[in-house]
Amino acid sequence: MGNTEVRVRGLAARAGGWSARHRWAAVGIWVLFVVLAMGLGSAAGRADVNEGDQLKGETHTAAKIIDDAGIEEPASETVLVQSEDGAVKATGTEFRAAVAEVVKAVEGTGKVTAVTSPYDTHTISRDGRSALVQFELRGDAETAADRIEPVLDAVAGVQKKHDSLRIEEIGGASMQKQYKDAFGDDFQKAEYSAVPVALGILLIAFGALVAALLPVALAITAIMATMGLMGLVSHLQPMSDTANSVMLLVGMAVGVDYCLFYLRREREERAAGRDAGTALRIAAATSGRAIVVSGVTVCVAMAGMLFTGLAEFEAMGLASLMVVAVAMVGSVTVLPALLSLLGERVEKGRLPFLGRRRRKQGADSDSRFWTAVLRGVLAKPLVSVVVASGALLAIAAPALGMKTQQLTLDQEFGDSLPIVQTYDHLNDAFPGGSEPAQVVVKAKDIDAPGVRRALAGFKKEAVASGASRGPVDIKLYEAQDVALVSVPLVGGSDLDEATKSLQKLRDEVRPATLGKVEGVQAPVTGQVAGNHDFNDQLMGSVLPVFAFVVVFAFLLMLLSFRSLTVAITSIVLNLLSVAAAYGILVAVFQHGWGASLVGAEGVGAIVTWLPLFLFVILFGLSMDYHVFVVSRIREARMRGRTTKDAIRHGVVTTAGVVTSAAVIMVAVFAIFGTLSMQSMKQMGVGLAAAVLIDATIIRGVLLPAVMALLGERNWYLPKWLHRLPDLTHDEAPEPAATPLPERGERLPV
Repeated sequence: MGNTEVRVRGLAARAGGWSARHRWAAVGIWVLFVVLAMGLGSAAGRADVNEGDQLKGETHTAAKIIDDAGIEEPASETVLVQSEDGAVKATGTEFRAAVAEVVKAVEGTGKVTAVTSPYDTHTISRDGRSALVQFELRGDAETAADRIEPVLDAVAGVQKKHDSLRIEEIGGASMQKQYKDAFGDDFQKAEYSAVPVALGILLIAFGALVAALLPVALAITAIMATMGLMGLVSHLQPMSDTANSVMLLVGMAVGVDYCLFYLRREREERAAGRDAGTALRIAAATSGRAIVVSGVTVCVAMAGMLFTGLAEFEAMGLASLMVVAVAMVGSVTVLPALLSLLGERVEKGRLPFLGRRRRKQGADSDSRFWTAVLRGVLAKPLVSVVVASGALLAIAAPALGMKTQQLTLDQEFGDSLPIVQTYDHLNDAFPGGSEPAQVVVKAKDIDAPGVRRALAGFKKEAVASGASRGPVDIKLYEAQDVALVSVPLVGGSDLDEATKSLQKLRDEVRPATLGKVEGVQAPVTGQVAGNHDFNDQLMGSVLPVFAFVVVFAFLLMLLSFRSLTVAITSIVLNLLSVAAAYGILVAVFQHGWGASLVGAEGVGAIVTWLPLFLFVILFGLSMDYHVFVVSRIREARMRGRTTKDAIRHGVVTTAGVVTSAAVIMVAVFAIFGTLSMQSMKQMGVGLAAAVLIDATIIRGVLLPAVMALLGERNWYLPKWLHRLPDLTHDEAPEPAATPLPERGERLPV
């Protein structure tokens, strides 16, 4: 009974069969691949996304002018000297003494240059109670954060001597250092804790240490190989730390999931009475195929990010695509070899309590809970569809009022960082001074009288138009025929107001002054301009990304299941899942419902990049469960069961593995929901909520209810589509061994 041959066709089945027959070769090839990828990637180094290349348009043009001119701007820092109660004015003796001490202290570190006094540069606030000491750090601006500490200590020393004054430093280097100190370890802990969390859940799911270690080992090796590949690919498509974090998240999620699907099916077949070899071949032909279909679909979804034209998104998309592809290949090649090598030893290290429970209930026993739920769903499918879809639409409803924006410093970090308060103090005294716009002027001759007049006119009109209150600073680079004009924007940290000021500069002031000089380029860049251009480019890419992901996912499902109905329902259900995730995000982070539970009070908006990012990631990951469940239903239908019976069999037998996979994903994503950065918190909560909804309401209720209502129409394929390539392979094996009955299920006659 256990040795019956299984007819295998298809890529996954052939790959699994070869690996099982050539076990050591398969393992050796995988290890060699991981080692080579890591070695070559390390030797090549990683090329990171250049800030100037992140965007198209004016921001990119400005960065290119500066880069082509060979101008390396040093890291600039500012010390705010401010009277806290207003009693001490900038013209007072104590105030002047404090300013002089700051100048002397920072110069004394030997780390700075070009120190300027507010009495020379006239950087004194209108109310006369605030002034700015400005300077530049020596050395490379990119590594300035590593050298800023002595300067910060010197400024802190002056502050201790003046209780009536607020003396605080802020700048790119000091901000970066504080972020790194506060959140660098935070990210690492989150990434490292994902492994033990996943392992703990797998131990509970399998009840055996060796079986639990396999998925984690596959995920980790897939991530290691991808990190090496990222180094190689980065010289064609630059990568980033953000892309690396997203790759780790996605790699851990799909790597564990794919292995989990495969391993659970192999154990299930052995529990049904088949020998190890037959069980492995069946797992390769069924779960292996589901992994390939799912993996390709996820890769297509991730590829959607390449259509944004945004370097950061392209890096995230390519890194995610690579780790999914590597995990998919590993699951259908090295995993069968390892299972073949281990044999019964895969059950080694069984936990006593779980071992007793499983021996009592039977290995991988069906979920009593989901059996009961499904009984009700299939008894009244129409009611189930109305209730479940109504609940999801209600959850999604808040998304209709979604407000997206780049989060300001105080929204992103709240009061957790002292630098946030310094940022607010500076913006209150000098609106826009902490994030000025920068006009990069390129001329044939920057010293030409016409250009000089235009620069002077721009400086005057920037203030007269109301876009800036000054001071407008012009720095000339005669040798390169370039001028850099720094313009503090009215609006300061209020991005909406600052953006209006930016548009005045671009649409009114620039054309009326610099725009009248022939041959002059004057792109406007800076933090506010970058945010504005990023938003415009992101919004412009939403439709192409959406269309690409949906259309290609539909085609893949159509070709993989040879059913127009399955393809349509999979797209609709996935969109419903994403919409529900959007609704939860808006409810929590924008409206503040339950925000205190996740530490998100007062954010009031969704970070701009998140909706598109979530759509692509969730659409891809949702296919994991959908393909796995529908494949099992289709397999049961091909074996002769009625559609309704096949639905019940497919959903109940996959309930355990889908639940385990979902719990792991939710736990890993939820770790990122605990970070202090609001954008990371939003990402973690959004992903965790969506996966939870997808694995429960969508796959456990809505999918079986919809399929039950459709009946035989689930397998409908119009005749004119029969000419499409057949990727089904019809590789489901004949059930030679009688499976153990499901709880509450009669054996088919």
